[in-house]
Amino acid sequence: MESSFKILHLEAYKNRFLEFLNLPSFSWRFLRLASINILSNLMVPIAGLLSITFLGHLQDIHHLAGVTLATIIFNYLYRALGFLRTSTTGITAQGMGRKDSQEVLLVLLKNGLLALSLGLIILVLQYPLRWIGFNLVSAAPLVKASAQAYYDTRILGAPAVLLNFVLIGWFLGKEQSSKVLWLSIIGNGANVILDYLLIIRWGLDSGGAGLATSLSQIIMCLCGVLLVSLDINWKEVKQVIKKLSFEQWKGNLMLNRDLFIRTLILLSAFSLFTNVSSAMGTLVLAENSVLLQVFSLVVYFIDGLAFATESLAGNFKGQGIKKQLIPLLKFSASLSFILALMSVSLLVLFPKTLFSLLTNHTEIYPYLTSHVIWLLPVLGFGSIAFILDGYFIGLAEGVMLRNTALGSTFLGFVPVAIIAWHYNSSNLLWLALSLFMATRVLLLGLKVPKTLENV
Repeated sequence: MESSFKILHLEAYKNRFLEFLNLPSFSWRFLRLASINILSNLMVPIAGLLSITFLGHLQDIHHLAGVTLATIIFNYLYRALGFLRTSTTGITAQGMGRKDSQEVLLVLLKNGLLALSLGLIILVLQYPLRWIGFNLVSAAPLVKASAQAYYDTRILGAPAVLLNFVLIGWFLGKEQSSKVLWLSIIGNGANVILDYLLIIRWGLDSGGAGLATSLSQIIMCLCGVLLVSLDINWKEVKQVIKKLSFEQWKGNLMLNRDLFIRTLILLSAFSLFTNVSSAMGTLVLAENSVLLQVFSLVVYFIDGLAFATESLAGNFKGQGIKKQLIPLLKFSASLSFILALMSVSLLVLFPKTLFSLLTNHTEIYPYLTSHVIWLLPVLGFGSIAFILDGYFIGLAEGVMLRNTALGSTFLGFVPVAIIAWHYNSSNLLWLALSLFMATRVLLLGLKVPKTLENV
């Protein structure tokens, strides 16, 4: 009784504090989700950095170079299939809003089976995929051999990787971010420990690095399945399986198809940016790569806010309280923009100090110092674009996301990127990326009123 009184008393203080700051009622809920999401996201680069450290201390540098080369293939493959997480989050959040436990279970089963099927297809096609991937890149024989050794062991974890996408999306949709954090700690922690054992202690080099990643994903998947098994009603699972129909599968596949196209288009835009940078010379490629690394690091934080937006937008839609959608969008977009602005401000004020953490090639510092200002429009517009993405993912608006991705790429980015390539201008290339982000904001923003109909 006393415990319940303390909880109610604490809630009253929270509500008064929010009223005093003129913040929306869901602010604590949003910030809790966002903070856990950010911590979970940061586990990925930290584990990756430690893995690189193990490889970087081997006697032969070609192992590190080979893993870097092969990672390009996996990044493109798995990021393209990241729609499994996004589609799961949106539909699950809506089901939670409607308090429809069967719909929540249904999306887990449908996307889980889809992930498992795609993972098995990847295993079956692993040799054609390897042939295609390694014929698109050029490298010295020793580097390519190390890359192939890494590929051959890492590909074994494909089904677990894709199932983890679904499990993470499901927990995010249920606003169980703490479970996502624990899975991230387990998966990335296991990766670091296995890297040490397989690379350093047992001398398996790049093949050991790939095997460590595969085993860590399998461990993470098994822990995720265990958490799900403790969360669901098994009698209800039997009822849900009986309700599976072709129409349900069709709608699910259409949403996943649209999100897949959207993801592929966005990945292609960044790949084109890198390819045009490469055509301008090694120095420009190195300089732009460092700036993109900074961009990616800030996006890890912004994604934490975007994931929280997905969860709450879907939940509000499921509950039928669309009047909360605009306050949610304003609140999350404001935080995201402030975060981006603070990040760029630090880089502009202390460029050499921060860039020295990423590279010791002092010859590119003048370029980085003069071009860092381009991160202001790229991250400024990008911070809003990522939040709008999260908003529409939560509402499961796959068609809108697909069409706006196509429009922003071919209207906002490609024309100026071609001009930049023609004139060999890095400034024009950064302008193209800025226009890409701005066009995403414009096209997605124009679609927001449609999501508020019948409010």
